[in-house]
Amino acid sequence: MPYFKLNYYDSPTKKRSSIANKRTFINKIKAWERGKDLYDGSRLNGFGGFKYDGRWKNILPPLIKRYNLKSGSKVLDVGCKKGFLLHDLKELVPGIKIYGVEDHIYPLKKSMKSVKKNLKLSDYHDLKFKKNFFDAVLSFHCIYRLNFADMIKAIKEIQRVTKKHSYITFGAYHDKKGKEIFDKWGIISTSHMHVNELKQIFKYVKYKGDYSFTTPEILGLK
Repeated sequence: MPYFKLNYYDSPTKKRSSIANKRTFINKIKAWERGKDLYDGSRLNGFGGFKYDGRWKNILPPLIKRYNLKSGSKVLDVGCKKGFLLHDLKELVPGIKIYGVEDHIYPLKKSMKSVKKNLKLSDYHDLKFKKNFFDAVLSFHCIYRLNFADMIKAIKEIQRVTKKHSYITFGAYHDKKGKEIFDKWGIISTSHMHVNELKQIFKYVKYKGDYSFTTPEILGLK
C-alpha cells in the first residue's frame, strides 16, 4: 500500500484560492447537478471547460511501467469522465483493453469518439465486473466525492476487481487550516479528510494498492 505520487497537476496559471473565495452556495448547487455547468460552464461552477489537452500522455508512463501494462492488459478507469485518460492510454499502449465507468451521464454523452464504446454508466461502489478481472484499476479525483460509506465501498470494489494493481487519489489535508481551504475549494467533494484518517481506512479495509493525496499544498491553495 505505497504512497506513489504522480505529477498530474500543472502549476496553476491563476490562483485557485481566488476562485474558491468567489464561489457561492449557488455555484455548489450547479456543480452538484453534474451536468454542463460542472464540466463546460463557468470556472466558478467546476472545471470551467473540460477539454482534451493530451496531458495524460505525460502522466501515465510511470504507471504503465510500474504495472507492466502492455497489449492485452485490461485497465479500468473509475470516474472516467469524458475518457481523456483512456484515450491517451490507448495511444501509449497499442492493443491495451480499456474500460471506463462514470456515475452520471453528461460526460459520457460528451466523451471522445475513440473510447465512447468502452465507457458505461455505473456506480463506483458497485462495479459490475468479476473478481480479479483487471490488470490495473485507476481512479483519479472522483471517489472522495461520494459519501463516507460509499467511498469505503468503492475502495473495496476497486480492490475486488483488480488482480493486483490499483491507483487512487484522495482529497486530503494535514491540519485545520488545510481542511478549511479544501472545504472552500472542493466544490463537489464530500469525503476529503485528514491524511491520518485515510491511512486508518486503508488499514481497516486492507487496501493494498497505490494511492496519493491531493492536498491544498499540491493544488497551490493558500
